[in-house]
Amino acid sequence: MEEEIFEGVTDEEVAAQARVNPLKTIVYAGLTVGVLDAIAATVSSAVRGGTPIRVFQYVASGLIGPTAFDGGWATYSLGLLLHFVVAFGASVVFVLAGRLVPVISRIPFYISGPLYGVIVYFIMRDVIVPMSLVTRLNYNASAVTIGLIIHILFVGTPIAFINSRFTKEYMS
Repeated sequence: MEEEIFEGVTDEEVAAQARVNPLKTIVYAGLTVGVLDAIAATVSSAVRGGTPIRVFQYVASGLIGPTAFDGGWATYSLGLLLHFVVAFGASVVFVLAGRLVPVISRIPFYISGPLYGVIVYFIMRDVIVPMSLVTRLNYNASAVTIGLIIHILFVGTPIAFINSRFTKEYMS
């Protein structure tokens, strides 16, 4: 018996749509990861005394430099937008890689997701952030551990899970 995941929509219908248009998988993954990672970043910052506004102004500072911290809601909004651009970018890379190299999508999400989360973390930390205008952070063992946990649980694993869910039949 096929399971309905939305009212009147079966797994097979979702998989057929994903075969035709990976954009649906990318949209679901990008939105999910954007929200989950934003929550994780704001909670992590709040524990250290930060605010959601500062989290996303920090993201905006990667594009416009330290003046982002003086920009109020405008730079907060820019940072939030950039955050979702990055979330969608990570989703695009995984979903399209899974289409180009099908073995990626055949690996169980609970293995490929954490691995992808680690890869995304190090690419962000060692490639993207150094190319940006953001003020450099000090990476200590605690910061790396928290960053890796967030990227494994709230970036890589959700992308891989959503990809596996929407491409189940595509890969058969």
